[in-house]
Amino acid sequence: MGRAFVYVILGGGVAAGYAAHEFVKKDVPHGELCIISDEPVAPYERPALSKGFLLPEAPARLPSFHCCVGSNEERLTPKWYKEHGIELILGTRVKSADVKRKTLLTTAGETISYKTLIVATGARPLKLEEFGVTISDADNVCYLRNLADAQRLVNVMESSTGGNAIVIGGGYIGMECAASLVINKVNVTMVFPEAHCMGRLFTPKIASYYEEFYKSKGVKFVKGTVLTSFDSNSEGKVTAVNLRDGTKLPADMVVVGIGIRPNTSLFEGQLTLEKGGIKVNGLMQSSNASVYAVGDVAAFPVKVFGDIRRLEHVDAARKAASHAVTAIMNPDKSIDFDYLPFFYSRVFTLSWQFYGDNIGEAIHFGDYSGTTFGAYWISKGRIVGSFLEGGTKDEYEALSKMTRLKPEVDDLAELERQGLDFATTVSVKLMPSSPPTEAGSSDVVVEKPLYAWHATAGVIFAASIAAFAYWYGRRRRRL
Repeated sequence: MGRAFVYVILGGGVAAGYAAHEFVKKDVPHGELCIISDEPVAPYERPALSKGFLLPEAPARLPSFHCCVGSNEERLTPKWYKEHGIELILGTRVKSADVKRKTLLTTAGETISYKTLIVATGARPLKLEEFGVTISDADNVCYLRNLADAQRLVNVMESSTGGNAIVIGGGYIGMECAASLVINKVNVTMVFPEAHCMGRLFTPKIASYYEEFYKSKGVKFVKGTVLTSFDSNSEGKVTAVNLRDGTKLPADMVVVGIGIRPNTSLFEGQLTLEKGGIKVNGLMQSSNASVYAVGDVAAFPVKVFGDIRRLEHVDAARKAASHAVTAIMNPDKSIDFDYLPFFYSRVFTLSWQFYGDNIGEAIHFGDYSGTTFGAYWISKGRIVGSFLEGGTKDEYEALSKMTRLKPEVDDLAELERQGLDFATTVSVKLMPSSPPTEAGSSDVVVEKPLYAWHATAGVIFAASIAAFAYWYGRRRRRL
């Protein structure tokens, strides 16, 4: 028993939804595309799980956050897939793949064949058992990766109002879940081994701001240690967590967010792997020409930095999925993916965005006692990364454009003094005549020092505005 399709998307997360949307925009014929997912629902915007789904008032629920509402496009409900002739094979797990024969075998014994496969299998959360901690399957120990996890977390959270939640991990999931728990009137203690929260991205100064904000909301932090064991009652529920430093914390519930691992097992020994994921080229094509990979599972070339990276963020998943479909459907017109790494988060009343890379020396700017502040990262004399909390849409756009340009900086003190104004000025002054796209060709290299313009600021500023107006006018005519 089996079915055959021209295109198969394996995985039903964010990347699958955006890939399907792009296929439809490219006029894929009815009956040629299918999505195989082990989840029982059509692809949805995963960030909604740690943000809107956990809120006590007007919580996000399907169908409100099906793809592709996260990028302000149409919502792809099950009806949408049916209307466009796309087969949704839901609640189905694939147990093996044969890339030479171009077949997938499900646990139900069905063989599904394809001509082109897009692997969008995402990642799974790391479990405490992998670190030697048992009974993490207790009813009040929660993870958060899919819709079922989110619903379970809500149920446990609602039964723990006024009680104690221990959040294990200080990254994205830990920070966002901690905020939601507080809003749901649960007492929160965060535990993580790093010296500060968001250790992979934040500087100590940036992290300090968020930790102090969280403390003002009642969150407690236990840093520099890890969970070693649980205490439980006769019902098997966790009642306390024991830490390596000897601390015992009472617990009515535990939320674990200690990282993820890409789902590559189906393709190990068949495709080239790198950085923990499936290695792809600039077209998102793997070592097998008929297989593409996108999302958390893909390790792709980041042109702006000249290396291979695997990025665990929804923005990369959305854009890589669309790029892969373009490469598949229009191979003669396809160019390499040119993506600027981008991360963001929203917690409480806070909202930040990060672009580029956080290597080199960090230069902080703005009012760290207020609501708007940021940082630049300087490596080899150029800005390679930028961060901003509390910015406007235009300010974030300027930050993105400036970071892609990787401008040269000679005077770090002047950069700190100018702060956000630097990005705003550079993004207008040094943009090329055509705006870069996410699949643009090359970076703009600024060879001259940026501070030489002070003496003739008026002339250059006028020229800048004229150039921008000319570019914007051309852009408007093209739209």
